[in-house]
Formats: sequence, C-alpha cells, structure tokens
Amino acid sequence: MENQVTIKTIAKNTNFSLTTVSRVLNGSYEKYRISKNTRDRVLAEASKLGYIPNMAAKTLRSNRSNTIGLVLPSLNNPFFSTVASTIAQVFFAQGFVVMMSDCDNSEKEEKKIIQAFLSQNLVGIIVIPMGVKSNYEILNSNNIPTVFIDRFFSDMDFFSVSTDHYKSAFKLMEYLVEMGHQKIACIQGDESVISNQLRVKGYHDAISTFGLTYEYLGGNSFTSEKGYLEMKLLVNKKDRPTAIIALSDTILLGILKAIKEANIKIPDEMSVVSIDNSAYLDFLETPVTSIEQSVEQIANLAASLLIDQIQKGLRTMADDTEKIILLDSILILRSSVRNIR
Repeated sequence: MENQVTIKTIAKNTNFSLTTVSRVLNGSYEKYRISKNTRDRVLAEASKLGYIPNMAAKTLRSNRSNTIGLVLPSLNNPFFSTVASTIAQVFFAQGFVVMMSDCDNSEKEEKKIIQAFLSQNLVGIIVIPMGVKSNYEILNSNNIPTVFIDRFFSDMDFFSVSTDHYKSAFKLMEYLVEMGHQKIACIQGDESVISNQLRVKGYHDAISTFGLTYEYLGGNSFTSEKGYLEMKLLVNKKDRPTAIIALSDTILLGILKAIKEANIKIPDEMSVVSIDNSAYLDFLETPVTSIEQSVEQIANLAASLLIDQIQKGLRTMADDTEKIILLDSILILRSSVRNIR
C-alpha cells in the first residue's frame, strides 16, 4: 500500500492543491474555471504515475457509483463485442466503470436487464436497442442519462450515435453495379430493427435508381444460422443471383458455409459482400469486401454525450435536429467480387 498513487501524490508532484487536483480528476474543472495548462499538467502526472481512481471512495462521497450500464443484444456479434470493448476503454479512461450485460437477442431479457440496472445506482446507461420502444420508456421516466448506439427511435428524445445504415447498403449496391452485377440478392437481419430497415431501404432504392429488374430479399435474423438456411434456399433456385449482400458479418458466416457446401466458387461463380468488416474477413479463403463502421468514433461520441448529461446532473432532452448523429462508413475492397462487365 505504501506505493499506492493518490491525489496527494499528484498534488505534491505538481505543486497544486488537493482541491485543484481532485476537481481535475473528477471532471469538474470547467465548473471551477481551472485552466487548460493546469488540467493538462495534472492529467499528465496522473497518467505517468498510473493513477487509478478509488471508485468506492467516490461513491461514498458523492452517492454516485460512477458506473455506466451497457446493454447489448449479443456479444456473439463481432460488431457489438467491438463496440462493447471500445466503450469500456473510453469510459475507463474518463474514470468510469462499465457494467455490461448481454440480453441474448431477447426483448424480454432486455427489459429485465434495464430494470435491474436502474436499481444499481448507475450514473448513466448506453443501449444498443433490440427494437421494442416500450422497453425504454422506463429510462425516460427515471430521468437517467441515456444514449443509444447503432439503433434509434426518431420519436424518442434520446441521443443516438449510428452509422448511416441507408448509405452503407446503397454504397455496396452501387459498387456491385459498377462491377457489372444486375442480379443482386440481399439477406437481411431482424425486420423490427431500424438499422436493418434502413439497410433494406438502401437495397430497394438502389434497385430502382440503377434500373435493376432482379430483386430478392430473404432472412429475418442477424444470425449465422439464418444466413445459412436462407442461402441454402437461394442456391437451389433456378434463377440464381450473381452477387449476395449480407447485412451483417454474422449473417455472412452462414452464407459462406452454404456456398461452400454447394461447391460454388467465390468470386468466380458468385460474388459476396457484407456490412461490419470484422477483423477475420481478411483471413478467409477469399477475403470479403465489406462496409467498415467507425466503431471508435461511435464510442467516443456516445461517451461524450453521456458524460455531458452526467455532469449536468440530468438527462438532456435532445432537439430533433441533433439527437440522431449519423456517421459515414467506408467501403473496404477485397477479392470477393468478380468484375463481370
């Protein structure tokens, strides 16, 4: 214990008062008009010494846990697990602990988790919503700072940070058309989820924009099992597509299994693209072209929005013009698409 770094250590090394150091480390420096130079010196010293906030002491002093709740649909989805890891890192750097729970794609479990979190004296909650709006009314009535990630409700006053799902799907379609594909099928996820709905709209609108006559939409779940079953049906149709869009990488895994079992060569006989750009796509037998979402930027924006509400001491009501923040995505080109022009 004699080597434990405390705010007293930092105050002694920087020649600032305990009060000043404490206000910098607990994030209240703006309220007390502490200069940027002072703040930077304190934070630099804290980082150099490896200072770790005493969360138990903070809770006793402030009657706040400094704990953030994070509710996820499923950690089996690589995108959600990446979001969770990034969120945890961002908040830890700000002196918060993240309490995380996976609702296993169950709307009933999600509701139970949210209710349980509200009894834990949390200072804020981040949710990747399953899609049932009634599950989140309790967050509104409890006035707890809340931010949604990836999915949102345009008629609810919560802030949300998301990729522009519509543009992402349209971007994939545009690329496939540029490569000469006219028969493009789409395997979707949960139909009730806004991210899926917007991606499907991007698919349909691209068909209309580019004057395509072929259209196929299958699936109803962001799972590899459903992707597999839908692709098994599709490969047995007489009028096969030349390209497949998977609306998530979990769906993609099932699609790839079904394609392999049918002895179809990618991209020679069928092209495949996806959304999520999981790290493993580079290591597949045929690396898959995919849409990359800016997870780090999403996490940082969500954290900023939530911390701002926490510091103000109440849930900020979002204005219609600013509550939904949409970020652009990047098309990562690999070797899974054949040029048939």
